[in-house]
Amino acid sequence: MSTLEIKNLQVSVATDAGMKEILRGVDLTIKSGETHAIMGPNGSGKSTLAYSIAGHPKYTVTGGSVTLDGADVLAMSVDERAKAGLFLAMQYPVEVPGVSVTNFLRTAATAIRGEAPKIRTWVGEVKEAMAALKMDPGFAERNVNEGFSGGEKKRHEILQLELLKPKFAILDETDSGLDVDALRVVSEGVNRVKENSEIGVLLITHYTRILRYIKPDFVHVFAAGRVVEEGGPELADKLEEKGYADYVQA
Repeated sequence: MSTLEIKNLQVSVATDAGMKEILRGVDLTIKSGETHAIMGPNGSGKSTLAYSIAGHPKYTVTGGSVTLDGADVLAMSVDERAKAGLFLAMQYPVEVPGVSVTNFLRTAATAIRGEAPKIRTWVGEVKEAMAALKMDPGFAERNVNEGFSGGEKKRHEILQLELLKPKFAILDETDSGLDVDALRVVSEGVNRVKENSEIGVLLITHYTRILRYIKPDFVHVFAAGRVVEEGGPELADKLEEKGYADYVQA
């Protein structure tokens, strides 16, 4: 069992007018096997939380702590966080021209595992994971995210998740830009990883539609840079019915 613990996290970002506080004291604990959904309106700080945990240099942590099994995540470099077991599926995955999906995945797996996976075994792993995500085999030879559709980018993120097997996955609006079929395939990929491991999932979303496929254990409402309400799956139903107006006004 592993634990990702966020205590009183405060984060600011540089703007033309100076430093702007985005997160104003976030407390959240995720344990192995748990799925936590973070929901909230645009600008509430959901993505800032994701990128701050992952170590994006744009965000400055001004207070609080993030620990993984007691180890100080904020003291780690980005690659050290990944090796410790953190995974971020980005809302807008970046293109990496000149680097094939095959090379990218094997290099990442080598870094995480500490040794290069055996070619024959690795090829089988990749093919199996791609088939489950209904990805064309030729996809592996394309450059990372270059010319990919929105659905292809998100499937590639979940492909990485299946192959790298982290302790905790932060999924930042993985449902954005997906049609119904792609949403189902991507969600099934996340659920496969959950069924085959003790992974903890932090799922960030605006909408409840992905929660019909990926069932959360806990739902947290974000507004103005902090968690303003917490509950079980029934809280997502409330948000579907009433929206975020009450929290924004508050």
